Formats: sequence, C-alpha cells, structure tokens
Amino acid sequence: MRIDEIINPDPPRLLLLFDAEQEDILQIAGDVLGEPYVCIEAIEALGSHVDACVIGICNALLLEPGLLREGRRSIITTHCLDVGDQRDEALTEHCDYEYLYTRSPFLQRDLARFLGFVLGQIKPHDDLKGKTRTTLLSTTFPDIRSALPNLDILSVGADSVELRVDLLAEPGQRNLDSRPRVPSLKYVGEQVMVLRQRTELPIIFTIRCTNENGRFPMDDPSLSYHYLRKALQWGCEYLDVELWLPQDVRQRLSQVKGHSKIISAFHDFSGTFKWTSEEAQELFRQGAVYGDVVKMIALITKVEQNYDLETFRSGIQSAYTHPPLSGLNMGPIGQLSRTLNTVFTPITHPLLPIIAAPGQLSAAEINERLHSMSQLPSLELLVMGDVRTTGLATFFEKCLNELSLPHQIVSAGRSSADAISRMISKANFGGAVMCPPLPAMELRESMGMSEAATAIGHVDTIVARSSKGAAATCTADNATWKGIRATLTRDFVPSAYGGRPAILLASEESYAAAAIFALRSLNVGTIYTIGFKARPSAASHMQYFSGLDDLKRVMPPFVIVSALPAEKSALVTPLLKYYGRNGSEDPASSSSSTHSAGKVFLDLSNGLKRPDPVAVATALGWAAYGVADVHAWTAVETLRLLVGENVPFDFVKLASGNSLVL
Repeated sequence: MRIDEIINPDPPRLLLLFDAEQEDILQIAGDVLGEPYVCIEAIEALGSHVDACVIGICNALLLEPGLLREGRRSIITTHCLDVGDQRDEALTEHCDYEYLYTRSPFLQRDLARFLGFVLGQIKPHDDLKGKTRTTLLSTTFPDIRSALPNLDILSVGADSVELRVDLLAEPGQRNLDSRPRVPSLKYVGEQVMVLRQRTELPIIFTIRCTNENGRFPMDDPSLSYHYLRKALQWGCEYLDVELWLPQDVRQRLSQVKGHSKIISAFHDFSGTFKWTSEEAQELFRQGAVYGDVVKMIALITKVEQNYDLETFRSGIQSAYTHPPLSGLNMGPIGQLSRTLNTVFTPITHPLLPIIAAPGQLSAAEINERLHSMSQLPSLELLVMGDVRTTGLATFFEKCLNELSLPHQIVSAGRSSADAISRMISKANFGGAVMCPPLPAMELRESMGMSEAATAIGHVDTIVARSSKGAAATCTADNATWKGIRATLTRDFVPSAYGGRPAILLASEESYAAAAIFALRSLNVGTIYTIGFKARPSAASHMQYFSGLDDLKRVMPPFVIVSALPAEKSALVTPLLKYYGRNGSEDPASSSSSTHSAGKVFLDLSNGLKRPDPVAVATALGWAAYGVADVHAWTAVETLRLLVGENVPFDFVKLASGNSLVL
C-alpha cells in the first residue's frame, strides 16, 4: 500500500538546552517524539550517549557553548517565560532553534508542532501547493493577544496567518514623535510564541521597511536580517523577505532556512509600475533565485492595469514551473486582482482593527466576487444519512455562510448506489458526505476511487472536481482516516509512532479499517488485533491476540485504539490498566538516567459509556482522546475535500457544539 505521507525513518538526534529547574520540558519533548531521553550534567558527556535520540542539559552547566557542535545534533535552546526571562542571545547564536513556551494547556501540542516542523515531518507548504487557491490572514494587532478571543473565527478561510512585525507596538517603546519603534526581539519572540500556541495555521513572519509603509530602516539591512534569522530559529514556516535587501542577506537566509520557506516580496507604491515592462520580468527572476514563492504588489491608478497583471501572470505561469507567483494590485481599483490571484492572497476580516493594505478583501468578499463573475458557480452539496442525529447539514450550512460560498446543502436519507449515480450526473452536483459511509464496492462502477477508499472499503465523501468545458469528475474518498491520524498527531510528531506496536480492538475488521489505514500511514510496527482477525489480503504486519498470554509476550504498545461500540467500550479498561502498570519503562533500557516516552489511547465509540474509557485512560497516565476530536478533524478534512476551504479545528468545535457525528 502506497501512502503519500512519507515519514523519515531515521530517529531524531536532538540536544535540548533548558533553564534551571525546567528539566520537565525534556520529558515533554521525549513524549512528543516517542523517544527515551537522557539528561547529562556536562557537555563532555555527549560522547557517552551517542545512540540516544534526545539529550538534555541545563543552560547553567554550559561553560563552553562552543563545544555544543561537537555532538553533531540539532540544538534547541528552550526557555519558559513564566519564571523570569532567562534568554541568552550569546548562547542562542550557537543553537539551531530557540523554543519559547509557557505553562499552558497547549504546551505539548505546541511543542509537537514545533518539533514536527523543524524536523521536516510536518510540511505545510507541500499541502498548500496542492490547493487551487491559498490565502493568508494579515493580522494587524499591536499585540497579538488581542486577537486570541476571536482567532478561530478570524481564521476561517485562511490557509496561513501573517504576523506583521512592523505593526506590533511594544508597550513603552515609542519614538520622540510618539510613533511606535521597531519592537524588540524579545517582544516579537513572545508574540510568535503566543500566536503559535493558538493557531494550527502556518505562520508567515513579515517585516516592512520604511519605504513600504513599515518601520524597519532602509539604511540598516543587518537589522532586518537579524529579525528574519530569529524567525527561522523560532520555527516560523514562512519568511517574507523583501527584494530590496542586499543579495548577500537574502542568500544567507536561504542557506540557513532549514524547512522554512521564503516568500520573495516586492512592493511598489509609486503608482508608475508597469506589469508589461521588462522590469517586471526581471523582478520575478530575481525573486525566484532564493524564493519558494514570489510576491509582487503594485499600487495602480487604472482598471486596465489589472488586465496587464493577468497577462503577466499568464506569461509567468507558461514560462516557469517554479516558483509560484502571487501578484496583486493595491487600492480599490486593484480589488479585481485580489479576487483573481490564487497564491497566498492576503485577506482581512471585519473583526480586525485595520486592514493591512489598501483594497484588501475578506475571504467571504472574495468568494462573493468570484460568484458574481461566474468563477464560483452555485453547487448542491449532498448530506446523506441520519441528518438530525449527525448535525452535519446544520454545521456545513454555518461554514458555507461564514465563507459566503454560494452552495446549497441538500439533505437526504441513506440512498442506493443507483440513486447516487443519478445525483452525481446533475450539472450542479458539488459533492456528498455520507454518514454512515457506504461500501466502496457499491460505487466502484459509477466513479473513481481514492487509494484510501479502496483500502478501507468504505466511502464517506464524494469529491466533485470540474474543469472548464467539461463535466465534473467524481471520486469516492474516505476522510475518516485523516481525522484519526490528525487526532493521533496533535500532541505527537508522526515519527513517534514509527515501528512501535499498536493494539486495535473492534468487533469486526470493517469497523477498524479506517484506523488501520491511519496507523499504517504513521508507519507503526505490528498491529495486534483483539476481537477480529484481519483478512489475508490486509494482514501484513498484523497479528491476532487470542488470549492473555499473547499480551505478555509483546512489547508494550505505544498506542491503543478501541473501535468497539459504546456498550462494549469498557472491555478496553483491563488493557489500559495492565499496560499502564507494566508499560511505563522501556525494558531495553537499564540506565537510571534514561527515561521512556508516554502512551496514547484513542476511543472511537459514539454514545454513552460507563465507565468512560477516555477518563479511565487519562487517570492512568495515558494521552487519551475521544471520538469527538476525530469527528471534528474529519469535518476539517471533509470541507477541504468538498469546497477546498480551510476551517480551523477550534472553529469546528465551536460551531458544532461538539455534537458532530461522522
């Protein structure tokens, strides 16, 4: 079975530095990575633990920071900002990354995102490249904390969030004319930390010079480099790097960018820039040297200049396969270009204090304009199944309204394959969601089948894709496995599951099929099954547990997934207790300074459960998740498949009231 999400099989090799009395961040990192960790008291001891994946040492013990590189590890210095600011810029210069955190409920999730990205296991740019349209939310708050109460609503329809560093206003930092100064690196670092804690979207770190309505001085490019370099150390997914910066600055950033991506940016506020000029071609070529995306923005005075931009865009797309172009015109006259642009279109929101640029539109306004131009036709989205019980139709209507999408939700009971075939032949068919899912074999003759739907054997989503002048092409898909995978990786990096044993409980294989596919996408080791035997064609790396003696002969599982019905969910409790007692330490480890990682439990049952296995697992020290999280993540993935729009997990939980059933 081929799965697109490829995980680097090599274990991470990290050296984590922590502040005095903050050693527990090392344990959290070990849990996130699914790897044992070692704490040393002198940097010279690195050589004694060459096979350890995660090594930690207190910052106060680093008498010679220059020796850090001798361990040939990725070096991350960590600082807890709850207990006083102990950041040491001189020490950070010797490190690859700097992780700032607070003691919040989001800590493990935030660290999982940070480590997953800097290790190259989470690749948001690869996901966004596959989308037809992408957007960025331009935040304009002087303090990003002001955005937090509404961030889930602000983010609906956004694929990334831009932190406008030049718009931040650090308290007490103003020039003689009362204008805010460039905020300090310490303040900016805290803003990045707070934003990442509260959004799942990739962060675009943006600074603007004085010539581009920002605050960074044109005569000090080294200051811009210093801030952009720190953004790389903080693990920002994108850097907005202006083309006016000297080539050596842009080159140095490109050489140390790691897994971050560079947006080469050009802005012209003169009103005289011409998209038809050779200068425009040359600017794109310059931006393409170090840019993963080239952004070109100009202030215009005539409507015709929008058409010049579209001609330029078409020519660039024909001549170059990489990098993609984000081309926009500023001002009310340029709003047409914002509507037609498909790569990282900056968007605003009515709840933002100001717009980041003249003429900026919200995601809803762009969709309305696309519809009025016949570029976004009204479609029927079919919701099949027990609509009252699932709450799907009401939830999807809320999302469509928030995005101003012109589509209509049509509710229907469970239909036959013949009825579905008639529905998908309609000219305005836009896709379907089915709960409960349909057997894949019933739809195999009427449409294409995704790899996931084929392997799982059930279809919960029908994706309709249309091209100009041709009827829509329908593909039967399965989004549930993505919801399961997203739940399992919210607090853990994907490689944490690699090669680790898993236990899966279900009364029959069909109920566990989506979980099997999700676990295999995480490259787990042997999947031990309880309650069912896998079909021979699907039994690779799976083993049936026939009795208690089998449990005693295997390594403790990293993850247990229960797909039992609610009335039988209590049957997992003995397993949780048994492995909760006996699975806390890795039997292969004999060193008292080496500590093992934690355990994961996922319950997929709907309905009332007594006792609640998630509560039992949590009390026993497991990282435990219920089916509500899976339903919410599945809804996120379903909306991406159906309408190509991003709706944050937190908004799904808010809008659905935790009542979704998928």
